[in-house]
Parts: sequence; C-alpha cells; structure tokens
Amino acid sequence: MPTSQYTVSDVMTQTAVAVGREATYKEIIELMHQWKVSALPVLEGEGRVVGVVSEADLLPKEEYRRDDPRLPEQLEEASKAGAVLAEELMSSPAVTVHPDATIAEAARIMARKGVKRLPVVNSIGMLEGVVSRSDLLKVFLRPDEELEEEIRHAVLGELAPPVRIEVAVADGVVTLRGQLQDHALVPLLTRAARAVEGVVDVRMELSGPAAAA
Repeated sequence: MPTSQYTVSDVMTQTAVAVGREATYKEIIELMHQWKVSALPVLEGEGRVVGVVSEADLLPKEEYRRDDPRLPEQLEEASKAGAVLAEELMSSPAVTVHPDATIAEAARIMARKGVKRLPVVNSIGMLEGVVSRSDLLKVFLRPDEELEEEIRHAVLGELAPPVRIEVAVADGVVTLRGQLQDHALVPLLTRAARAVEGVVDVRMELSGPAAAA
C-alpha cells in the first residue's frame, strides 16, 4: 500500500540565511533578529556547512558576564563567553539532514539532538536550505479532500479483492466505515492510513462477520 512520502525538500526553506566563519557576535545577533530564526548555519568555501551557531551558543556571554564557572562541565560553555566570531561560537560538526530524507527522519533527528532547525545539505555538504520544526508541521495543512482522495486510491484502492469502505476526513482525522470480511486487514488499514502525510488520527467503524471496530 504505497502512500505519500513527503521529504525534507518538500517543506524546507530554500532561501536560507547563513554566515561565514568570520561573522561577528553582533552580526549574528542582528541576522537572527532580522530573520526571526534561532540558529544559523556557518559556511566556508563555496557553501559547505561546517557548523551551526545557535542562541544556546550565544547565551554564555551573558550568563558568565560576571560569574566564573563553578563546575568542570561548565568550562567549555563558559569559554564561549569570550568568543566574538562564528567559528569560535559555533557547534561543530553541524547536525544536518539530506533533502531526500523523510519528514519523519528529520523529526527524529531534531528530537534526538534537541535542535529546532537543521541545515539541509547535499551529498558533499553544500547548503541547500534549512528545515525547522514548523516546516515539518506543514504537512498537517493538507486539505481534508486531498487526504481523502489519497486514502481512497493509495490505501483502499490497492486492496485485493477490492473492499467497499467509506472514507471521511474532518480536520485531518480519518474515519473508515463499512463492512470488512477479513479481520486481519484492520491493523493493516489503520497503519496505512496513519502513514499518509497530514493524517492526525484514524478511527475505524468497520463491521462484518470477522471485523472489529
């Protein structure tokens, strides 16, 4: 049952603001404020991503303005308090994602690494765009009619023999109604419908000799 597989390239911001290694602390702050972003890729050469400077990298300058670090694990963070250039401030290597990665894969990377934005790079590390948490949520803006059409054709249309099941979608919630003879198809249909990008939830209202709701 093939369903839509949105990739990072479908939702990423292609016009990505970035800085070079020599960008100053103040320039970075100004760009973040101007573009309303929380992190910037750091580039070298023709556009290869070598790191990312985020708000977390910038905050130690304020945090340790008056106080010395008390614990050994604070030393590395505190060292950034005296940094003034992107290459001194950035976290490297950068956590990145490829444009052909699925949205689910990008979401897992963000969750695992605790980041809000990912530079999108090609096979040689050149910047192609940036994807943010809000970008990943764009799939949930798909119209209900579009979701219904895809489920009808890509999910139900692939069953053999064909089944007569009604599809209804409201606010991204899919409801499947009708008769189903084979109980084993219930979890299969549920998983396939949930796999459609933009589906919020799936509800089964199926009846039949061997079906369960």
